[in-house]
Amino acid sequence: MRKYTDKYIDISVPVSSKLPIWPGSPEIKFERNLDLDQGDIANDTTIRFSVHTGTHVDAPLHFVAGGNGVDKLPLDVLIGRAFVVEVEDADVISTEILDKLGLPSGVERLLIRTRNSALWGQGCEFRPDFVALTADAAQWVVERGIRLIGVDYLSVQRFQDGPETHIILLKSEVVIIEGLNLTNVTPGEYKLICLPLKLEGVEGAPARVVLESLSPA
Repeated sequence: MRKYTDKYIDISVPVSSKLPIWPGSPEIKFERNLDLDQGDIANDTTIRFSVHTGTHVDAPLHFVAGGNGVDKLPLDVLIGRAFVVEVEDADVISTEILDKLGLPSGVERLLIRTRNSALWGQGCEFRPDFVALTADAAQWVVERGIRLIGVDYLSVQRFQDGPETHIILLKSEVVIIEGLNLTNVTPGEYKLICLPLKLEGVEGAPARVVLESLSPA
């Protein structure tokens, strides 16, 4: 068996019936069409869940009429150097919080680790008190030329807020990754590899997201 090293960190969450889902989204279902245990020639499974389940990417079409779908997102945004920051004591990601991060100049991909990451290990109940960005914080992201923002729960905006945070980011073609698990990630710089499913004309897609350590082996 191949041995994997700490050079790569999988920050995706596994999709299963144990995963929290957004209120109103369909249940996560895996249905066997063919089953070796039942004497069939192979295993074959049908899956059913929202494209905004677990670790996923939002494209402009999610909130912008006529915007690009996930199949049109540029790979040079989805792959490249990313900066991970930690704000575990925050209840909301505001402009004040972002100003205090001391980000290096030129950061284009920002992943924010909050207390949300601990929620992934606490069962399938959806938690509406998750930490997310205000609309002003979204504007901060746009004004600083950040092209991709990643958060560690199911939405970049707070549960009780309107869609402004999403709209501000997506109208400026900032790629949004939601549903990351940053529990075991030390703040700092990494190479991000985010590959959403290439679903034609769809507003989002599940993604496998990996960080590659830039430290010497």
